[in-house]
Amino acid sequence: MSYAVIDVIININLLIMKPLTVRTTLTLPSELLKDTDLAVSQGKAKSRNDFVAQALRHELAALRRAEIDAAFAPMADDAEYQAEALQIEAELATASWEALQLEETV
Repeated sequence: MSYAVIDVIININLLIMKPLTVRTTLTLPSELLKDTDLAVSQGKAKSRNDFVAQALRHELAALRRAEIDAAFAPMADDAEYQAEALQIEAELATASWEALQLEETV
């Protein structure tokens, strides 16, 4: 497999209004770069940099979602949590039914 080296500017949002950009170099398989260029030429991103930044944001968001899911996973086997959830559901059942009826009449 052959690789192509490209320079990429990555936007890093450091909780300030103006994003900071940092220049870096990535080594990518040539087929990946070719497919990236095709996506850019089809208007799916403004540039290689934009495409890579979008892909990184997408992957980082997926990783964050997976971490959140993993944190909640033990709740499925937690008997105390399950009992509390059923109690809350029962307490809100009337309000939920009323809300559903209101929505159906609108």
